This record gives sequence, C-alpha cells and structure tokens, in this order.
Amino acid sequence: MKGKLFYIGLIISFVTTGIAHYMHLNSTLQFIIACIAIIFVAGFLGKATESVAHYAGERVGGFLNATFGNAAELIIAYFLVRDGLFDVVKASLTGAIIGNLLLVLGLSIFAGGLKFKEQSFNVKLASHNSSLMILGVVALFIPAIFAGGLTTKETSTMSMIVAILLIAAYLLWLLFSMVTHKSVLSDEAIEHGEAAWSKGTSILFLILATVMVAFTSEWLVGTLEEVTHRFGLSELFVGAFLIAIIGNAAEHSAAVMMATKNKMGAAVEIAIGSSLQIALFVAPVLILVSFFVSGTPMNIVFSTYEIAAIGVAVFITKSITQDGSTNWYEGLLLLVVYIILGVVFFLV
Repeated sequence: MKGKLFYIGLIISFVTTGIAHYMHLNSTLQFIIACIAIIFVAGFLGKATESVAHYAGERVGGFLNATFGNAAELIIAYFLVRDGLFDVVKASLTGAIIGNLLLVLGLSIFAGGLKFKEQSFNVKLASHNSSLMILGVVALFIPAIFAGGLTTKETSTMSMIVAILLIAAYLLWLLFSMVTHKSVLSDEAIEHGEAAWSKGTSILFLILATVMVAFTSEWLVGTLEEVTHRFGLSELFVGAFLIAIIGNAAEHSAAVMMATKNKMGAAVEIAIGSSLQIALFVAPVLILVSFFVSGTPMNIVFSTYEIAAIGVAVFITKSITQDGSTNWYEGLLLLVVYIILGVVFFLV
C-alpha cells in the first residue's frame, strides 16, 4: 500500500508540475509544486539506483547514480554557457561540489550513524578519493593565482589545456578503479535481499527517473530568478546553494537511503564520486563546449570565495573519510561546515 501511494504521488506531482510550468502559473506556486515533485522523483531515482546496484555492485551503482544525477546539471549548465552566463555556471558548479561533499555526504553519514554505531568502506578507495579531491583544488587554485599575469588569450589557452588534462585524469581514474584495480577498491559483498525489479527493468527505470529529474530540475530552475528577486536573495547564494541543492536532490535521497541500509560504500561513491565527476569532468567539458558554442570561451579561473569554499569542503571531507570508517558525529561536522558556508554566501 505504501509503495502504491508513493508511485501515485510521483505521477501526480510530476504531471502537476508540468501543467503549472506550461500554463505559466504564479512562479512561487510553480516553485513549491516543483520542490514537492523533485522529492518524489529523487526517491524514484534512489530506488532505481539501489536496484541496479544489486546487480552491478555498490560502486558501479553509486557511479551510475552520480552520473545520471549530474546529467541534469550538465544540461542546465550547457544552456547557461550558451547564453554566456559563466559566473552563474561557476557558482552552481561550486555549490554542486561542496553540496555533495558536505550536505549529501554529511546527511548520509549522520543518518547511517544514527542506525549503525560505526560504518566502514574501502580505506584504499578513501585514500584515492582524497588525492583526486586535492587534484581538483590544485586545478582551480593554480590558474586563479597566475591568471593575473596572463592575457585573455593566454588564460583561455591555459583553461583549455587544464580542462583536457583533468578529463584525461578522470577517464584514467575510471579505468583504474573499475577495471585494472577493481578488486582492490571493492567493498566486501553484503547480502541485502532481493532487488525491487529485474535487471532490465531496473536500468529502464534508472533512465526514466533521470529524464524525470532533468525535466523537473529545469522547471524548478526556471522559477528561481523571479522567486529569488521576490525574496531578495543574491545570485551567488542562488547559484552556489539553491540551484546546487535542487540539482543534487536525487543524490541526497539515494545516498541517504544507501547509508541507512549500511551500504556506506555506495553512499560515498554517490557523494564524493559526484563531486569528483563535477570537478574533473563536468566543469572541464563545459569549458571545452563553451569554446564552440559561445563567442567568448569560459575560463577555469574561479573566484576567491568559490576556491575557498571548495578547499574547506575538501579539507574536512578528507579528514573525516581517510580512515575508511564513519559515525553520526562526523556527519554532523560536515553539516555544520555546510551551514557556515551557507550563512557566509547568503550575507556576501
């Protein structure tokens, strides 16, 4: 009965959001309806991811969730890049990275820790994740430091080269973690019962859920400008927090769900894996895409505020996850840092 009510709510909320969007109803009303819809859609994506993970393994399932979850952000960012709104894109990318590292992972560790005294995942995977997160910070920090002494053309050239290197590093990481060293980085298999659906149905529902997330996110983002002006919110706060929280709603739901079922390996892959994917793949791809679709290519030079926020998020996340075990208090620490950054971004 509970399952049927969920799917009824999913269909009704998704259809209602679409109707409200295309009938151009009041923006605040559209925003509220879309927020409700994305909670259901994110839950659906979480169920599909869990079912796929049952067949493919927790790490592959988490990777798929991160990839499909980031698809909506990539689509939205593409249109922003095409329109030359580079500052909004960078703010949203920053928000997505710190949101995954602090909010998604923090909620997952906190929720899982309330149910299980201590949860663990592969310590070697934690070590490699830490190294990759530091690479992401270095790739943002170095260009920002030296950009002041470069011409616009030199900055664009530097951005293109760094973007290509980051994409290569990420693709080679996938080869390393999923192929050559798969057995070393895998968690011990834990039996969690039967999957909700067959393998084919699980994959189909994962794709369907991703499409629904893309539509709902786009409808929701479309209402943000008017809603934020109405409530007097800054563009930096909107880009780094509101859009990021909305765009990451799917990962929030799926990662917390995994953690509460003691699948911390999958939760970590969703949260940290999604941040790594944004920093090492999505952002560089957008830089390369902007070269072809925009008259002025987007550079890789982020603001001091954005680099500081990402650096702090990486530092605390590395400190907490490097031993391969977590508890509820460590999750709380991540959430506290996220709230501190949120307050500062709101006031800037």
